[in-house]
Amino acid sequence: MNALTVAGLTVGYGAIQVLHEVSLTLGGGTIVTIVGANGAGKTTLLKTVAGVLPPWRGTIALHGEEIGGQPSYRVARRGLVLVPEGRGIFGDQTVRENLLLGALARREGRDQDSVGADLERCLGLFPALRDRLHGLAGGLSGGQQQMLAVARGLMARPRVLLLDEPSLGLSPLFVRQIFAAIGRLRAEGLTILLVEQMAAQALALADRAYVLERGRIVLEGTSAEVRENPMVLHAYLGRTDNGEEAR
Repeated sequence: MNALTVAGLTVGYGAIQVLHEVSLTLGGGTIVTIVGANGAGKTTLLKTVAGVLPPWRGTIALHGEEIGGQPSYRVARRGLVLVPEGRGIFGDQTVRENLLLGALARREGRDQDSVGADLERCLGLFPALRDRLHGLAGGLSGGQQQMLAVARGLMARPRVLLLDEPSLGLSPLFVRQIFAAIGRLRAEGLTILLVEQMAAQALALADRAYVLERGRIVLEGTSAEVRENPMVLHAYLGRTDNGEEAR
């Protein structure tokens, strides 16, 4: 059984349709990436899957159970958690308080020992947060704030984690650290749906990929297949199928 199955998903804002019958699947313990230009509908897709936006039509199944149209807090309780673009941390709360807020979304394991163990796991994944644990989250650097956003999502004990542009606005050093953490999470068995502007890095890390253009899936396959597709080489990787830089 797939961890996540989206079929015929159609979504919009008001009278404007954004997604057109989008379908995709995530196998358990894999990373799937969505590649597409700005405005293609990537964030709309993640928000709809996470319950932030209601679908017009289509189905969304988490481990075989329909979750489409359910509010985001119920979706999170079922084990699907979104780390949004822009991080969405609470700057006037401490790093520790932000992490504990993430634990409120979990369905089980809300006792002090379980929460404490998961807190330690997150600090092990992102050691830079340990020394800032009791400082205000607003005082963190952009890279540290992104680490906090991912860690807060993990505190909800997700079965499927949605990551929306985790490298956005980060220095190369923090980009490497974030991608290393994502790879470690996949090695631990977490299923991840990744939307990422850095297509080359995302495709190198992912198992499968979908290309989204103007709200429609126009290409899908293994990451290797998508990475070598001439359209992807030219439009998203800046190369031609001869290996030359696209002009």
